[in-house]
Amino acid sequence: MSDRVVLKVGPALAAATKAGIEPYGAKPRRVLSGRNIMLYGTLTLAALYYLLPLYVMVVTSMKGMPEIRLGNIFSPPLEVTFEPWAKAWASACTGLNCDGLSRGFWNSVRITIPSTLISILVASVNGYALANWKFKGADVFFTILIVGAFIPYQVMIYPIVIVLREMGIYGTLTGLVIVHTIFGMPILTLLFRNYFSSLPEELFKAARIDGAGFWQIYFRIMLPMSLPIFVVAMILQITGIWNDFLFGVVFTRPEYYPMTVQLNNIVNSVQGVKEYNVNMAATLLTGAVPLIVYFVSGRLFVRGIAAGAVKG
Repeated sequence: MSDRVVLKVGPALAAATKAGIEPYGAKPRRVLSGRNIMLYGTLTLAALYYLLPLYVMVVTSMKGMPEIRLGNIFSPPLEVTFEPWAKAWASACTGLNCDGLSRGFWNSVRITIPSTLISILVASVNGYALANWKFKGADVFFTILIVGAFIPYQVMIYPIVIVLREMGIYGTLTGLVIVHTIFGMPILTLLFRNYFSSLPEELFKAARIDGAGFWQIYFRIMLPMSLPIFVVAMILQITGIWNDFLFGVVFTRPEYYPMTVQLNNIVNSVQGVKEYNVNMAATLLTGAVPLIVYFVSGRLFVRGIAAGAVKG
């Protein structure tokens, strides 16, 4: 059998062929080449590896307990029910409280929004200053800041507890917001500095010649050109803060627990029957916010990472 590749010839190529002009360019590849089979096979296996657990969670959350006890976790639900979702949100017990994830959800919102906004705003100004306004000791300051990004969280827990206690905000949402803001600052400053360094330096110099100052250049030139890196910072902070468990359980009281701590209390509850459908629904509800953020702004995330991670 011949290995010739059959191509659909366009009008321009047909005319060039009749005129005796040889086609040029890369040689067409066969669709079912060994390289493509390996590439798409690997991607398919990776997708199945991540999608199969999600599928099991979704179908289990829509089954009743009698159907779950039959043991076939991969079968779709015979009778779809959203009662586990309602129970996970409003009436699942987390210790002495039986108000589901709803209280933890609003606590997470009150923690995530100010922590994300404050850390991004401060880090963007820091990165802009380090990239464009060189001052004495800037490199030393930046080195210390980056070293702080790689210090394990566990090393800092006890000192932070002492500091928050002395400030009178230990066990409050305010204290947790401050902790998340501070811990997000180093890596965000690095991203913003690298992104602003990648912008054409001529724009900054032209603005300085025209008499623009620090804040004028920041708001009128840098911010309008920085949407991708702001999206990257937003996704990193929302994902990290929303999914945090350690800080939430250490620095707050039960009435201020975020959603992840509430989820842990529901899943690991030892009272009554183990309701796997409720546990799966609670897990999906807890992870819904980061997933939505990724799906909505994923393209800008890739652009921002590519632009802000390759310059130093």
